[in-house]
Amino acid sequence: MENRHTSVFENGLIWFGAGVSIAEILTGTYFAPLGFGKGLAAVFAGHLIGCLLLFGAGLIGAKTGKSAMETVKMSFGQKGCLLFCALNILQLAGWTAIMIYDGALAADGVVHTGRWIWCLVIGILIIVWIMVGITNLGKLNTIAMAALFLLTLILCKVIFADGRAVEIAAEESMSFGAAVELSVAMPLSWLPLISDYTREAEKPVKATAVSALVYGLVSCWMYGIGMGAAILTGESDIAQIMLKAGLGAAGLLIIVFSTVTTTFLDAYSAGVSSETLCGSLKGKYAAVAVTVIGTMAAIVYPMDNITDFLYLIGSVFAPMIAIQTADFFLLKKDAQERQADVPNLVIWAIGFGLYRILMRVDIPVGNTLPDMVITMLLCVALQKILPAAKGRGSR
Repeated sequence: MENRHTSVFENGLIWFGAGVSIAEILTGTYFAPLGFGKGLAAVFAGHLIGCLLLFGAGLIGAKTGKSAMETVKMSFGQKGCLLFCALNILQLAGWTAIMIYDGALAADGVVHTGRWIWCLVIGILIIVWIMVGITNLGKLNTIAMAALFLLTLILCKVIFADGRAVEIAAEESMSFGAAVELSVAMPLSWLPLISDYTREAEKPVKATAVSALVYGLVSCWMYGIGMGAAILTGESDIAQIMLKAGLGAAGLLIIVFSTVTTTFLDAYSAGVSSETLCGSLKGKYAAVAVTVIGTMAAIVYPMDNITDFLYLIGSVFAPMIAIQTADFFLLKKDAQERQADVPNLVIWAIGFGLYRILMRVDIPVGNTLPDMVITMLLCVALQKILPAAKGRGSR
């Protein structure tokens, strides 16, 4: 939607804003049963896997100058891409609603005005961010990020200052593998949209690396805050955590602006994907429409547990990006001139089914990594088999 190139610093700011998120803190609270040490190990292991994948996905867009869904055409063809484009818009609209719901619920826990009012406040602020535009946010984004950074430092100090959160014993009701998978799930949810930002980078490799690294570190930090707070306070309610930590107005600012800076990316990318789905659509206005729909959904529907949603995103997009990675980096294949790449669509369907099966198996590294490795191997093997089969058929 914008044409001006973004600097490495601007890319870092964008992904700092993505990482500072109520959803990340909330997901971190689920790790409390593992205890702080084991929980933190699962957080780092999952983010290492997830952010390496995030880097690979972002690099494809950065090197080709294409949006996330435009890069999907290179593996699945012009029509094949539309399936993922539609699924991506749906998941981004879902994320927009979930983020507004979580932010409004938490804000209402600090200042009781009614959840629907906070939904409207957050929705309006997201629309302001969209209308200003990603390459024009400049000082506004820098000020917002600096304020969030300071406020999260205060929250961190309050939770970890006396060391009690680190020392409280674990009550293991979650396996390590399940925790790793839940940690992978959050960076994985950004895979279908990172290229919407790295495609405009002045220094493609450096900007992509900084994007993945900044997001990974900040996301681990947010998970750690959520986990530490849940262990220390016995709460998984963000508002109660903020109040027990003594953060009234400061906590409210963290909640509102972290929700806006993260959800803006979801809505913006939904707009970019809408342009791919229908060329006549104006991305900025499609993004505003997604925000309005998300705001209304957040007002009407309860969205208290997002784990199933995260796993569904993983099952759709993990095999997709595995195929893209194999095609771009290993096979040097480009199918964007075709209507549809049927073999890759079949492999994706196998990868999707395999992910759902692996969810029932407790694997120490989670199920995303095994699913992607198997999907990539299938992709490479089929590419080697098909030319050989064609060669035999022509004799």
